[in-house]
Order: sequence, then structure tokens, then C-alpha cells
Amino acid sequence: MLPLFFLFFVLPTDIQAEEIIKVRLVNYVGDPTKITLEMKGDYVSLDPTLTLIEGVKYALFVDNDHLTLVGGGDTQIIVDSLVLVPRTYNEQHQILVNDRPYLGAIEFKIEQDHIRPINQLPLEDYLKGVVPFEVYPSWGIETLKAQAIAARTYAVTQLKQNIDDTIQFQVYGGFDWKPNTSKAVDETKGEIITYHNKPIEAFYSASNGGKTESNAHVWGGKSISYYPIKDDPYDPTHPWEFVLHKHQLDLESINWDHQQMWESLQEKDKQITTTMKRWLNKNGYVGEIKIISIPTFTVSDNRLNSKRATHGSLTIEFLQQLIEGTVLYNQLTLHNVKLNKIRPIIGGTVFKSYFIESLSETNGVYTMNGNGYGHGVGMSQWGANTMGLKGKPYKDILQFYFPGTEIKHTSELGKQETREGS
Repeated sequence: MLPLFFLFFVLPTDIQAEEIIKVRLVNYVGDPTKITLEMKGDYVSLDPTLTLIEGVKYALFVDNDHLTLVGGGDTQIIVDSLVLVPRTYNEQHQILVNDRPYLGAIEFKIEQDHIRPINQLPLEDYLKGVVPFEVYPSWGIETLKAQAIAARTYAVTQLKQNIDDTIQFQVYGGFDWKPNTSKAVDETKGEIITYHNKPIEAFYSASNGGKTESNAHVWGGKSISYYPIKDDPYDPTHPWEFVLHKHQLDLESINWDHQQMWESLQEKDKQITTTMKRWLNKNGYVGEIKIISIPTFTVSDNRLNSKRATHGSLTIEFLQQLIEGTVLYNQLTLHNVKLNKIRPIIGGTVFKSYFIESLSETNGVYTMNGNGYGHGVGMSQWGANTMGLKGKPYKDILQFYFPGTEIKHTSELGKQETREGS
């Protein structure tokens, strides 16, 4: 693993005291066995035997239990991992991974038979690659500042975690900065949200549907005072709807003797069934899968005091084609389970929240209606946008969504700890 201190030596003196963050790159690369990389500027490797040339597009791929680098007329074997560090840290030094640019250092290593790049850079520059991917850069500056501080606060609490660039943590797009979001990061540099002089784990989601949610309802544990359940008059609600056909394939019409039978099977709801099949593969159901039907899809009438649903049932009937060509019938049954076990199977971009207004079945078609997008805990990004449009400064926005907290500079926390320890 690339040591944190290594990048420190190439940083300009004015940012050497800044926190350094490491991010696993997953969102834009997936789980590849081959990637391309190219360098702009002068980079060094921790392996003195490796030679890399600026401007050459290299192919890096997994070859048995090691990495192989091909480009510039050479084929080079990577014994452990490939680490690239800029001789000078600045915006002119970039590493392009599959043509997407990143600042700082990157380690490329084998992770479960595929390549995993790990980007290391100063926290403030990381945030400039986060904010434009979490909200619209065209939003007002006060909203962007609120988002920058929320993102910085969350990042500070995750420095020791094995974070990645997906929505599981914060979406990070590398060196694809936008002027307004970079301005928001710069003008709030070092500011974080605190409670009792400690940074909070600042959660946020796209839309809470008009009512904020308690952290305890989403992740369990003890409810926290700055994550109350309350009406949000600023959130635009964002009503949503999706439909799902109960019967995806007609087994009686299948010609099992036809040579292209399997390829001809096409489900009715491709987006949802693709997500279902991906989930089934990741959870132990091997082979290529075709969804036959969803005979059961219900949501319990029980609601939290935040009006969100908690439990439901789902049954999926499907076919599995194994490597040797054998086709098996199988069924997944989830009865009265927590909805956080069902939502990922259907897909969070479709089943957007647990703020469900209705789920009905008519003529073999399920229709679900709901509000919001995401877990609803903490700041609503769309609500923050509305507050900004109404002239609210960023501190008021953050105080509304994280009541009882304070905005402090990270340097103040250090002084506070020193005073308390003396």
C-alpha cells in the first residue's frame, strides 16, 4: 500500500499540513482486468527498474498473479503493485485512468483478480472532485458552500476508512473540477460541522421527500439529536413512480429445442431485471440468469413516524443457465423482511426511497409511488438548493439540517484539544 508520507514530500509547503486522503477508484472503472493509463508531467515509481514515459498510453492488465504493463515498445512485469507519484504536485501533473484524469499519486494493485487503482491526494483537492458530482455546479454559491462543508465533514470522519468513489461514501470524479464548486471549496477551506467540538458524520441525500429521517431508523443504534424527524418545507418532495410486470417471460411459448432459445428470451422490464440478475449473481446464484416472474411484491402497512415503510415481501422466479448449458429453475423468496434487503434487488435509481405512498397491482402490473431520493437523513441537497434560492446563507442551511451543531475550522479543534489536554 502506498505510504501516506510519500506524497507529503512532493506537496508545496503551503498545503503540506493538509490532510491526505486515499480513495479506491471503483465508480468509473468497475472491476477490470485491464485498464489504460497515461501520464501528463513527470512521475516516478517506487520501483527503480520501471520506466514510464510521459504521453504514452499504457495498457495495464492482470496476468495470472501479477500485473503486466505494455506501452512505449516495452512489456514490463509488475511484481507487487505499480505506484506512480508526481515529482511535483500541481494541476499540470495528471494520471489518466481510462482517459479520466486524477491528481496526486495512484497505486495500482490486484484486488480479487482485478485491478484496483487507489488515488492519494490532499483533502481539499479531493473535495473539488466531489462537490460537482454530488450537486449541480450551476446551483447558487451558498448551496455549494453548504455541500462543500458537509462533504468535507464527512470526509474528515472517514480518513481512516477504506473509502471509495461511489455513493457508498461520496461520489468522486477525479480532476474534473468546475469553477463554482471549486470556489465553494476554497471559500470554506477547513470549515467543518461539529457537535461538542467534534466533527459529525455529516449525512446527506438528494431529497427527503418533505420530511427528514432519524439516523436510528436507517442504520440502527441510538438516535442523534442533530438528525431529528421533522417537516422540511424546502424540499421539493420529488414524487416518483415505477412499474414492474408480474410476468416477465412466458414459459409456455418458449421453444426449448430452438438453437438460439436462450438468447431470444427477453424480459419486459430490462432495467429492473438487469439489476435483479446482477444481485442474484453476487449473492451465490451462478450462471446466466433470466427472470421469469415476480409473483409476490408487497410492502407492509406499518410506517415509522417519519412516514417511511420498513418491511416488505418479494418473490422472484428465474432460470439459471450453467456453464455446461444446463438450465435450472430457481426461486428467491423474501417474506416480511426489511426493505433495505429488497430495494437493492430492484435498484436504488428506480426504488428511490422508503417514503412510499402506495404499491398496487392491476392486470399483472405492480405500480409503486413514493417521494424523495435517498435515505433522508441530514441535509437534503434539493432542499439546500431551495434555501439558497431564497437567499439563505450556507450557515443557515447547515443549521436547519444539522440543528444544534456549530461550524468550526479544523485548526480550532486542534487548539481545543490542546487546551483540554493541558
